[in-house]
Amino acid sequence: MNIEQQRIEKLSEVSQKLENVLDLDPLIEELSHSKLVLLGEASHGTHEYYTWRTAISKRLIQEHGFNFIAVEGDWPDFYRVNRYVKNYQNSHNSSVKVLKEFNRWPTWMWANWEIETLVNWLYEHNTDLSAHKRVGIYGLDVYSLWESIEAIVDYLQIHDRTLLPSAKRAMGCFEPFGDEMGMAYARSLQRFLPKTCEHEVVSLLSDIKKRVPTFNTDIEAALNMEQNAHIAKNAEKYYRSMVSANQSSWNLRDHHMMDTLVRLLHFHGPNTKAIIWEHNTHVGDARATDMVLDNTINVGQLVREQLPSYNPKIVGFGSYQGTVVAGSEWGAPMRNMHVPEAVKGSWEYLLHKTGKGNQLVFMDELKENDLFKTSIGHRAIGVVYHPKYEKIGNYVPSVMPERYDAFIHIDSSEGVHAMDVYVDKSQLPETYPWAF
Repeated sequence: MNIEQQRIEKLSEVSQKLENVLDLDPLIEELSHSKLVLLGEASHGTHEYYTWRTAISKRLIQEHGFNFIAVEGDWPDFYRVNRYVKNYQNSHNSSVKVLKEFNRWPTWMWANWEIETLVNWLYEHNTDLSAHKRVGIYGLDVYSLWESIEAIVDYLQIHDRTLLPSAKRAMGCFEPFGDEMGMAYARSLQRFLPKTCEHEVVSLLSDIKKRVPTFNTDIEAALNMEQNAHIAKNAEKYYRSMVSANQSSWNLRDHHMMDTLVRLLHFHGPNTKAIIWEHNTHVGDARATDMVLDNTINVGQLVREQLPSYNPKIVGFGSYQGTVVAGSEWGAPMRNMHVPEAVKGSWEYLLHKTGKGNQLVFMDELKENDLFKTSIGHRAIGVVYHPKYEKIGNYVPSVMPERYDAFIHIDSSEGVHAMDVYVDKSQLPETYPWAF
């Protein structure tokens, strides 16, 4: 029996079939001992990743008192969602309206009907809870440079005009770069223009941090103001790093997401429990992949290194074949693309060959087995995808038992259901209703 066949046999022995929400019981029991659960995805456009993550999140919130969800999304957009699900004053009056305000490409990543159902569930869950017990949802990402500065200016115009000059200096510095200011700013630095906006955003953050205690107009106003100021500083640095040979924009981004997570944990208090939704490339420990070869880090690595007292648990996701929503290039129209069968010998191929369909694997069952101590190709699909070139660049060499604590395999998946496209919700797949 060759190595591939031995691996298939072992996976068939240890994996558990995953057919309905009750099959999550052993996973929920395992995750209940953690205060920080990271849920991955192998693409940003697969229906089943959203529904299974929602099913897990709902049970962790209901049964084990988890306090918030933080996602790979922009802070200003998700702060509006957070205010809606917590029923704050001056928030939106429907989940559809708040999600349709997501207008940064790729819009389908969060403006979809799977997320709308999660948002509705959070809203209902919070209805009879006191303000301090309501479950929130936040964005961790760094991209929202203009939106964050704009949010600061809008708040200061009403609540603290003394800081308006500092905020408007930052806004004025970036204003010439237009709507796509981040990339336009980066391109301007490529042309060797000496002027950067670093001083303006660093000064703005310093000014706001001094005044944070006065931003008490509602329970999360100070958190929102400080976070937007951190985004302005870090986003400027992120876009500047794109034209520097000495800085990794990936590392800056993941450090920002980690710092945001820590800020949220501190805000919610010492006993806080959090759920993180991000791509596998962010949550699966980078040290177990070829990312380590060029000193690339990610959130999964950082939480294990910096927050061991939270006993973080990482759950990866993947699928063997199906469809996915993605674009052919950055900014291109979304398409429902074919996902071919996983390449021979890959992690997804091995799980498919067990013949067990959708399944759950606990990595403790594999850690001491020599068959899984070496790298195995593991599929990763981004928002830009080219199925015909998949074998060239879509498989990340991974020591799977070191990268995750558990893994959910979907044998045949389908694309997420974007709000930009009419959907008869009664015709959504079987997994849609029971997962919530």
